[in-house]
Amino acid sequence: MFEDFMVNAWEAGTIVAIIAGVVGFFVVLRGNSFLAHAVPHGAFAGAAGAVLIGVDPLIGLGVFAAGGALTISVLGRRARSDVITALSLAMMLGLGSFFLSRSSEYSAEVFSLLFGQILGVSSVQIVPMIVLGAVCLAAVGLLYRPLLIASVLPEMAPSRGVNPQIITVVFGFILACATTMSVPIVGALLMFALLVGPPAAARFVTRRPVTAIPLSVLLALVTIWASIALAYVSDWPVGFFVTAISALIYVAGRGVSALRRRVPASRNTARVEAEAVAA
Repeated sequence: MFEDFMVNAWEAGTIVAIIAGVVGFFVVLRGNSFLAHAVPHGAFAGAAGAVLIGVDPLIGLGVFAAGGALTISVLGRRARSDVITALSLAMMLGLGSFFLSRSSEYSAEVFSLLFGQILGVSSVQIVPMIVLGAVCLAAVGLLYRPLLIASVLPEMAPSRGVNPQIITVVFGFILACATTMSVPIVGALLMFALLVGPPAAARFVTRRPVTAIPLSVLLALVTIWASIALAYVSDWPVGFFVTAISALIYVAGRGVSALRRRVPASRNTARVEAEAVAA
């Protein structure tokens, strides 16, 4: 389980989980789950186009991820964001299909951008992941307060010196950076699961960002570590375990939230009954 190629998988999975936990918290907080779905999947077209013209797929991935995030963020301000997101996703997927149809060779690397190749990560890929991951964390750290205000209180943000529209565009670029860093490793499908499942569960457990963000990272780490270990011993796809564990963690988070709501309610009921009997 700790051979050389597995060590790369553990390192890459850890980096992706940390970024997904931090960025995913704000994805859930801002209600941008559809955007988190569209950017990684739409960026697939960029990788396909890069293969067609003989360029590194990572370059095409980054260009389309940033372009898609910018388009959705800017146009979504003047119209329904869900409509713009859906149309942008459909257009980019259509372009990806066109690029692949015009290519004379089928690239397994492009296919892996949908489903990931975490067990085949090379040492060369770790360094760009660390660099892009550090950029994401630095951006979130610098923008933490305005990003939090624009996410929770968008109407009051201008009175506190925060422009929600600018924050929306900047966060779109942060999401694009996280996508460029992680999709070649875990795939678009798995990155979406990590960006939404563990952070949403953390939000159910606690509403305090200072607590929820570390918990989100911890749950994402548990998800990816358990998935890698189970894939190694069972020879089943990593993607199956990532999506399944993310869903289970989300359900568990909702269960904890529901239980915490019921306990105070039961205590209030008992107090009312006791007062009635005393009366």
